[in-house]
Amino acid sequence: MPTSNREPYIVRSVVNASQVLGSFQSPGEVLRLRDVVQRTGFGKGLCFRLLHTLHHCGLLEKVDESRYRVVSEMRRRRRYRIGYAGQGQDSSFPREVHASLQRAAEREDVELIVIDNRYQPKIALRNAEHLIKERVDLVIEFQTDEAVAPAIASKYLEANVPLIAIDIPHPGATYFGANNYQAGLLAGRYLGQWARSRWAGEVGEVLLLELARAGTLVHARMGGVRTGLREMLHDSIDACPVVSLDGDGQFKTSLEKVRRHVRETKARHVLVAAANDPSALGAARAFQEAGRADACAVVGQNAEPDARAELREPRTPLIASVGFFPERYGDGLIKLALDILGHRQTPPALFIRHQLITTENVDHFYPNDSLLGPVTPAPTTPRTDRPSPRSGPTPLRPA
Repeated sequence: MPTSNREPYIVRSVVNASQVLGSFQSPGEVLRLRDVVQRTGFGKGLCFRLLHTLHHCGLLEKVDESRYRVVSEMRRRRRYRIGYAGQGQDSSFPREVHASLQRAAEREDVELIVIDNRYQPKIALRNAEHLIKERVDLVIEFQTDEAVAPAIASKYLEANVPLIAIDIPHPGATYFGANNYQAGLLAGRYLGQWARSRWAGEVGEVLLLELARAGTLVHARMGGVRTGLREMLHDSIDACPVVSLDGDGQFKTSLEKVRRHVRETKARHVLVAAANDPSALGAARAFQEAGRADACAVVGQNAEPDARAELREPRTPLIASVGFFPERYGDGLIKLALDILGHRQTPPALFIRHQLITTENVDHFYPNDSLLGPVTPAPTTPRTDRPSPRSGPTPLRPA
């Protein structure tokens, strides 16, 4: 809904009253004055006057001297239509985000209009036009290309459609997702700790698998990796060669690029940090194919189901993945969307909390993976024997 700053005929006091009514989010919910202040962001005096007026008009009733509830369900919000432009990459992370969004939308009686970006910037741009024509109330955008983000955001801004951007910032959008530097820091610390405990700190090479199209913010993961390695290995890591490859966040691309690199590198011990799990799994397969699985340690990002299945393999070079918990995204995204549509105060960015998922703790954090049925792993080649990595370093807690 347009604000009074843009629409001179809007009566601000009525808008304020509607926001107070909108702060009651469930049937029969009872709120105190301070609850309404917190949810609306209004001052205490204004909230008190609005509550008193709405009670006088018969829209609110007093439960006791300090608590209120809505008299009639007539005030319940209309059913919102929220557009979701999904990333579309064929991996478990976007699938879990999509599934969690559907569950949360159903619980909150939100109509979710789903469209697939197919991991292509031109399609994402066309999808923005489509969702605007659908007259959705708000859009949740999940697309990876930083270069097209300004054009997508501009379309929604012109149409006065609020925008939430998952993991990749879009100008003017509310950001929801990864704290990229912290996620990289967790990965770097664990890789450095692994090298100290298993290789006495002797590292011949650091291999970074980037996701260039995602832009500077996702690139911050690799900055965090370097800092974490330096914390654990100190000056010895500064003399170590660092190789960056663009795996494009995809298994096949990463597999092919790391295959070529493995044929060229002579490094005895290689630490691999990947921008996401598909790239991490591609790197792991490349080292296995070359019979050098015992020469590397790989950490991914996202802790997707296929990576968690890989962590349970006794001879995998994948030693950890930083958890993003996409199965929880839906609840946070729908709550944020409803807060925006209800004109409640929201922060410019909401970061998820990361947790390192390792061979040692994967069953603790995901004990029900077996109930989901077998996860089809990425294509494999015959593996060479290597000792089980399960005696690795103790997992570090998030910073």
